Amino acid sequence: MNPARLLLYPWWVAQLATGAKAFCDNPVIGSPRLNRWGLHAARVRTAARLATARRRRLAALVDPADRAAFDRDGFVLRRDFLPPAEFAALRQQALGRAAPAREMVQGDTITRRIALDPAALAAMPAVAALVRGATWRGLMRYAGSFDSEPIGYIQTILSHVSDGPPDPQTALHADTFHATVKAWFFLTDVAADEGPFVYVPGSHRMTPARIAWEKERSVRAARGLDRLSSRGSLRVAAEELAALGLPAPRAFAVPANTLVVADTSGFHARGPSLRPATRIEIWSYGRRNPFLPWAGLDAMSLPSIAERRATLAWAARDRLAGLLGQPWADVGSKTPDAPAARG
Repeated sequence: MNPARLLLYPWWVAQLATGAKAFCDNPVIGSPRLNRWGLHAARVRTAARLATARRRRLAALVDPADRAAFDRDGFVLRRDFLPPAEFAALRQQALGRAAPAREMVQGDTITRRIALDPAALAAMPAVAALVRGATWRGLMRYAGSFDSEPIGYIQTILSHVSDGPPDPQTALHADTFHATVKAWFFLTDVAADEGPFVYVPGSHRMTPARIAWEKERSVRAARGLDRLSSRGSLRVAAEELAALGLPAPRAFAVPANTLVVADTSGFHARGPSLRPATRIEIWSYGRRNPFLPWAGLDAMSLPSIAERRATLAWAARDRLAGLLGQPWADVGSKTPDAPAARG
């Protein structure tokens, strides 16, 4: 072993108390021997126990029916979330917004995002009312198990518009080993064969069968699984679900004005699209250190910081890319019907 690597071991060990998940990047997290002894399984159990305790303290933020649905299924689905006139105003503001955007290419699919920063929210009061509303905020906090402000975007998914292999997001997977929240408020109708969100009901619960599955995968994850699993987003085959006591995946073919909030430690995917298609949504996510016993006390949720996190992260990444001699430009975005030229 390179002696210099020994200096990194305190850092690698310290990451055990965080949300670090990449088996391939951390030889402690990815150690086959330690994971055979139960290291990863212990992290999963501990994180799940703490998430349950935090959710108990946040339960008053959500409607009892929504809370029961989430506890059972791992998601909440609300059709006709806004009154028609409010939804029409929101949709017009969101789809007419001209702002810098960023694109990510995964296989043959492009994901384009416009940050909901202070300027965007000031220009789109209907969108601001949505993400600052009590129902949205309560569901995001309860599902994520933290009293923290999520990061939001106008997100466009463009399927089959780039040369490449199949979109890796169409494989069933868990984002990470602990509770984490994402929300989709659909601005367009979503057809069953045009890339709907897919979720395995109940797969957010860390049952003994799920923990045993996590343990088995963790032993092989650093080198014996696919690239994304090795990075901590474990993939699962549909035929494995029955052995885990789980039902078949559910595809959310839903009309516009539908809200879905889910714990994406549960198994989920982007359903396959049989043709070039466009899906547009207000998309939001939140994730914190799963080993914190408290639900609040999040400096990143302060009003002066919370709504600037996306653009600050973009600026930092641009700065790093410039230092590495690989600058890239914003993608100007207004109409999301076709891919813009990439910088």
